[in-house]
Amino acid sequence: MKKYFVTVALLAVIAACNNSGTESETPDSSSTEAPAASSNDLSSNPDYQKGLALVASNDCLTCHKVDEKVTGPAYRDVANKFENTPENVSMLAQKVINGSVGVWGPVAMTPHPALSQADAEQMVKYILLLRNK
Repeated sequence: MKKYFVTVALLAVIAACNNSGTESETPDSSSTEAPAASSNDLSSNPDYQKGLALVASNDCLTCHKVDEKVTGPAYRDVANKFENTPENVSMLAQKVINGSVGVWGPVAMTPHPALSQADAEQMVKYILLLRNK
């Protein structure tokens, strides 16, 4: 589990240094290595790769971590609460874009209106892949 946090943090630093100012760009897969294989290795999953890159290149890690509640819920808690269905992906993407309050307590999630629906859905797909099995 620490492996995911370290990978996300490392990609956030890389993205911050290489961010060209466009939010929908993803880093070249040859420039960032995924974590070493494990029994639940998601590193070769395209939804995982694209979503992780988008999360790392936006301000998500300011309020969220994979396994630790910060201002917002841990990504794994979100994944464990919501099934990975097209309806939930769309609904959660709208919460990312429009903001939300009340699902995880009184602290509001900041809206991200500059994100496209497709990018927000890709981020949600990544998050939902983190579900405990």
